[in-house]
Amino acid sequence: MPGAANALGTEPSAYLRQHAHNPVHWRPFGDEAFAFAAARDVPVFLSIGYAACHWCHVMAHESFEDQDTADYLNAHFVAIKVDREERPDVDAVYMAATQAISGQGGWPMSVFLTPEGLAFHAGTYFPPRPMPGSPSFRQVLEAVREAWLERRDAVEQNARGLAAHMGEAQLAAAVALDGPPAVVDPGLLSEAVRMLARSEDPDGGFGGAPKFPPSAVLEFLVRHAAMPSDTAEAASGMAARTLAAMARSALRDQLDGGFARYSVTDDWSVPHFEKMLYDNAQLLRVYTHWVRLGGTEVFSAGEAAQVASRCADWMVASLGLGAAGDAGPDEVGGPQGLASSLDADTVVDGVHHEGAAYLWNPSSLGEVLDDVLGLGDTGAVARLMNIRDAGTVSELGSPLHPGRRLDGQEPGLWERARPLLLAARARRPQPARDDKVVAGWNGLAVAALAEAGAVLDGPGLVAAAASVAGYLERVHWNAEAKLLTRVSHGGAARGIGGLLEDYAFCAEGFLALYSVTGEARWYALAEDVIGAACSRFVAEGRLTDSAGESAQVFNAQGQHSGLDPFDGATPGGAAAFAGVLLSYAAYSGSNEHRIMAGNILGLLPPIAARAPRVAGWLLATAQAALAGPVEAAVAGPDGPSRRGLHRALLQSASPGLVVAVQNDDGGAADSGGAGSAAGTGARRRVPLLANRSAAADGSPQVYLCRAMVCDRPLGTVPELRERLAAMAAGN
Repeated sequence: MPGAANALGTEPSAYLRQHAHNPVHWRPFGDEAFAFAAARDVPVFLSIGYAACHWCHVMAHESFEDQDTADYLNAHFVAIKVDREERPDVDAVYMAATQAISGQGGWPMSVFLTPEGLAFHAGTYFPPRPMPGSPSFRQVLEAVREAWLERRDAVEQNARGLAAHMGEAQLAAAVALDGPPAVVDPGLLSEAVRMLARSEDPDGGFGGAPKFPPSAVLEFLVRHAAMPSDTAEAASGMAARTLAAMARSALRDQLDGGFARYSVTDDWSVPHFEKMLYDNAQLLRVYTHWVRLGGTEVFSAGEAAQVASRCADWMVASLGLGAAGDAGPDEVGGPQGLASSLDADTVVDGVHHEGAAYLWNPSSLGEVLDDVLGLGDTGAVARLMNIRDAGTVSELGSPLHPGRRLDGQEPGLWERARPLLLAARARRPQPARDDKVVAGWNGLAVAALAEAGAVLDGPGLVAAAASVAGYLERVHWNAEAKLLTRVSHGGAARGIGGLLEDYAFCAEGFLALYSVTGEARWYALAEDVIGAACSRFVAEGRLTDSAGESAQVFNAQGQHSGLDPFDGATPGGAAAFAGVLLSYAAYSGSNEHRIMAGNILGLLPPIAARAPRVAGWLLATAQAALAGPVEAAVAGPDGPSRRGLHRALLQSASPGLVVAVQNDDGGAADSGGAGSAAGTGARRRVPLLANRSAAADGSPQVYLCRAMVCDRPLGTVPELRERLAAMAAGN
C-alpha cells in the first residue's frame, strides 16, 4: 500500500524517533496522515506521549514492538504518533476528549479519531493482556474496528456531539478583552488561601498521591505571605511546609539538586524519575522567592538558598546545550538553549529500568563509602538517607532522601559523602536526554536563572540566563515576521509557531533579565514579543491559546478556538499572559495592556472559589495587581551606591515589583549588537525611566511608583526598604 511504512525516521523529535523502528506504520500528525485515513476510510489511532515518559516506554515495548499487534493496527487504522511537548495544542484538545470519554487522563494517551479529527473513543495505557478493570490493547482495537464497521452512524454522531460539547466549553471559558477590567478583591485571595488549607497534606503539598510539585500555587502563597492580611501567616506556613518537604524528599535529587516530575507516594519518598526543565525552572524561581521573603523556622532562607543554588547549577550543567545541540554548554558562551528533560528510565544492558541511575542499596553505598568514610559512617549515611535492604522502587534499591531536616553532625557527614556518591553515580549508565529546546520552557528558565543569580549573588547564573535568552532571540524569534517558533533542534527552529504560553513565558523571561541586568535590549525584545502575541492570539476581542495550527484540532473542539484557563504542569497560557501584561504595563504605563490583564483576571472568581489549586498563577498575578505592582526606577550614575540600591530592589519580596535601571547616559537602552533587539540602531527607551534623574548632587536615587505616579526619590538602602515595607502595608 503506498505510503504504508513507518515515517518517523527523519523526525527531529526524540520521542518520535524512539518509535521509528516499531513495526507500526506510524505517521507524524498532519494533514497528510488524516487524508490517508480518509482515502482508506479507516479510523485514526492517535498515540500521544513524550520522551521521558516511563509508561510510554512500557506500552511501546509491550504493544508497538509486537509484530502481530502492529499488523492489526496497520491493516485497520492509520497510526499517528505525537510528541505532546512539541504539540501541546494537539495534546490539550485530545486530553480533554479523553477525560470526557474515560473519566481519566495521562500518558501514553490513546485516542481513536475520525479522519476529520473528531474523537470517539479514548483511554491511556492499555496492557497487552486483559487486567482487572482494563481490556487488552488488542481487545480495544477489535472493539473499535467493529464499531466503525457495524455502527458507523452512531460513532460519528457521538464524535460530533463530543466536539460540540467541547466547543461549548471553549465559549464558556472565553476571555473578552474589550470590556472593563476585573477589580481584584483581596477577600477572594484570602478565601483561596483558606480553600488551599483544607486540602493541604500533613506531608506537604495538596491532595494525595500521585503528588506533583504545586509550583504555581506556591508562587501565589509566597506572594500572599509578603503582604499583610489575616491569611498571610497561613500562606507562609503552607509554603514553608511544602517547600521543606520537597527539598528533603526523594522528589529532589539529593546528589545533584534537580527535581523529579512527581512522587508516587504521599510522603514524596518514591519519585517518578523523569526530570523536566519546566518543573525545575518553576521550582528554582519559587525557592529563590522564598529566600527573598526571608524564610521561617520551619524552612529557613539559608536552606532554601542551597536548594535553589544546586537546582540552578543542575539545570545549566545537565540540560545546557552547546551551539549545535551537543552534550554540554559552550565553555565561553554559556548554554545555547536548555534541553527539555531527562528520561525516567535508564537503559542497562538493553533493558529499561525505571530510575536505575538513582537507586542505592547498602551494598552499593558501601562500595563507594566504606574505604573513605569507614563502616560506621557508611551505615550512618544509609540510615540518614533511608537506604535499607528492601528497595522501595525495585530490587536495585531506593532513592536517597532524609525526609527531614539534617541536624547536629549530619550535614557535615552528608557533605563528605555526597561528592563521592555523585562521582560514583556519574560512572553508571545515564538516562537519555531529550535535546529539543522548547521556547516557553526556556523563557521560564531565563526568568528563574536571572532572579536566582541576583538573589543568590551568582553572576554566572545571570550570564547563563542571558546566554539562553540570546539563543531564543537568535534561533526562535523571527524579528521580521514577528513570529516565535515553539521548538528547535540542533540550533535550528522548526515546526509550529509558538503558542500563547511560549510568547508569555519568553516575554516574562526577557523582562526578568532586563530587571536584573539593566540591558534594555531585553526590554525591547519583550515588548516586541508581547506586541506579536497581542496580534496573534487576540481575535474578535477574544483571547486564544493557539493560532489555528491544525484543522483537526479546530474540528475536535467544535470549530472554536480554545483557551484553557487552568494551570497544568506549567501556568496556563492566559494566566501567564496576564502576568506579563501586568508587568509590561508597569514598565510602559500602557493602560491598554493593564486593562487586558484585568480582563483575564476576570476568569479568577469562579475558579478561585472552587479550585484554587488549578489557578495558582492567576492568583499570583492578582496578588501582584493588588500590590500595584510597585514600579521602581533607578536613576543616576553607575557605581557602588547605585548597585546597592538596585540589589536591594532585586531582593525585595514585593509581589510583581518591576525594576528599571537607567544607563549612564541617562537613557534606557544599550547600543546592542548584530542580531540584538537594539542592534538595528533604534534606541528603545523604557517609559518608566522618563524624566527620572540623579539627585542634585549627582548621586543615584530610586523612584517608587504605582501606575507611574511616584513618591519622592530615595537615596539610601535603609529608607528604600522602609518605604517598600510601607507600600506593602498599603501606606
